[in-house]
Amino acid sequence: MTAMVDTATRTEAATSTDRASELINAMAALPTEHPSRPRLRDRAIEAWLPLARHLSSRYANRGEPRDDLYQVAVVGLIKAVDRFEAERGVDFAGFAIPTIVGELKRHFRDKTWSVRVPRRLQELRLAITGANNALSHTLGRSPTVADIAEYLSISEDEVIEGLEGARAYNSTSLSTPITEGGTELGETLGTTDTGFEEAEMRIALGPAMAFLDEREQKIVSLRFYGNMTQSQIADQIGVSQMHVSRLLTKALGKLRNHLGSAAI
Repeated sequence: MTAMVDTATRTEAATSTDRASELINAMAALPTEHPSRPRLRDRAIEAWLPLARHLSSRYANRGEPRDDLYQVAVVGLIKAVDRFEAERGVDFAGFAIPTIVGELKRHFRDKTWSVRVPRRLQELRLAITGANNALSHTLGRSPTVADIAEYLSISEDEVIEGLEGARAYNSTSLSTPITEGGTELGETLGTTDTGFEEAEMRIALGPAMAFLDEREQKIVSLRFYGNMTQSQIADQIGVSQMHVSRLLTKALGKLRNHLGSAAI
């Protein structure tokens, strides 16, 4: 019974492939401007979708969603359909498979890196991965940097550079919990603490204030420590708001000269 089912399945698959081949050949035989070509093109793409799904499944479990890989494979299939020329004597499957696989490889090369690195490092990573797999099989152990360098005919420094660049392929989210209490990775990273600069400024500002006269010191203190407006300061010291503005400008100029323009 099982043998009969397998035979029926193979027969159905062969019939489906034959039908898909007929559609692509019929489409390719029509002139580009023929009114029936768009409809045949859509039917041909649909008929060859199983090939795209099969090829995309080869690249599953590499960190990319299956649906995304399938969509990339479909893009490759569409390119193959549009570029296929039946008069060259090559069957469509033989033409489409390299096109689809190439599209999938480009996706992994160009789209899946967490941090963009130069193309040279991307290609070097792939070469090192391939060398590592081959040498692990032939040597019966994990290859050393020297082993990989000799296998690829490059320097050990280049191998190390490629291994360092490979770290950019995957990244860890700052929201990743790192303790049972829910502490996230981002909470453990340091940030710029402006408090140090403010403390240094306060320490330097004390001696600088001594270069101001008593009224200038009062105006600066009321404006920046008391958070008073120029009008409020004018009312308190008994002068016009315009005069307060001039005195404040003069006082700040003295402070800048003492502290340095970069500090204010």
